[in-house]
Amino acid sequence: MPESRALRLGRWSRRFSPSPWRNVLGIMLLCSLSGMGALMLGAIPLSPPAFLHAFIQPESRPGLIVLQLRAPRVLLALLCGGALAVSGWLFQQVMRNALASPDTLGVTAGASAAAVAYLSYLAADWGTAGLPVAAMAGALAVITVVYRLAWHRGTTPLRLILMGIGMAALCGAMTTFILVSSPLSTTLSAYVWLTGSVYGANWTEVRRLALCCTGLALILVPLLRHALLAPLDDALATGLGVKVQRTRALLTLVASILAGVAIAWGGAMAFVGLVAPHIARQITPSPGAAQLITSSALGATLVMLSDLLGRTLFVPLDLPAGIFVAAIGTPFFLTLLLRQARSL
Repeated sequence: MPESRALRLGRWSRRFSPSPWRNVLGIMLLCSLSGMGALMLGAIPLSPPAFLHAFIQPESRPGLIVLQLRAPRVLLALLCGGALAVSGWLFQQVMRNALASPDTLGVTAGASAAAVAYLSYLAADWGTAGLPVAAMAGALAVITVVYRLAWHRGTTPLRLILMGIGMAALCGAMTTFILVSSPLSTTLSAYVWLTGSVYGANWTEVRRLALCCTGLALILVPLLRHALLAPLDDALATGLGVKVQRTRALLTLVASILAGVAIAWGGAMAFVGLVAPHIARQITPSPGAAQLITSSALGATLVMLSDLLGRTLFVPLDLPAGIFVAAIGTPFFLTLLLRQARSL
């Protein structure tokens, strides 16, 4: 049994176990080192003195490289990865299934279909500024349809997952049709976006995504205790006073918006929402805020390192981070499937 201590402040008291938070500190340190490495490495690697000089003299050449070119890209990768990981953790809590994620529930496919449709039919007239709005609208539309189709005197995790898989297939077909019928120039840009990339990130995009993530985090904090009870059987949770259907709907909505926001700015990076929460459960088995923060930090680290590999391994090519995320996530997903199949 993990060690625990009692914290008391006046009438308020809470039992606190420090061991999961040691793991959190370790993962946060790994995330920080990954971010620092991503800022220093690239087509023009910087030595530690040059890296420090960039912050002392922001208008110098190292300052331009670090603060204007790499920092927005690294921070956008961090925010996208963290948001996708939190979304996946919430979906896995609500669906009671380690295979649940924004990808398997159709959220990623819905956002992709809407974004590709925008790039093909509206971007020429309206510009690319509306792309995040289109992606978020697609994610919300799909999860709404999935929830409506799964509703029969309430919903169950199994029905939601099955409907999500069906909607993901339908949205995938729509995306393929739009790509085939679009001009070649549009198709190429849409393919890069579908792979998942933070190429060309700027401070405006970082500020907007950070604002969205902060607002969603404030909404999530009071819902966290409900997320911890979500894996319980419906009858048991109802007996404990949890309004199961309302809680499931709220958590599903927050998870979908988080995934939609991340996909809107970072593209359809598959498997982040699946891999990061699962590894977090291995590192921090006790469900709680520590597990959620671990998952978020792992997702951020995964996307930052994937982007770093994409822009350093094949110089002068700059490959989308989604390629490396998928290369890591696909064998992980297959391993999970095999484990679940053997347990049946």
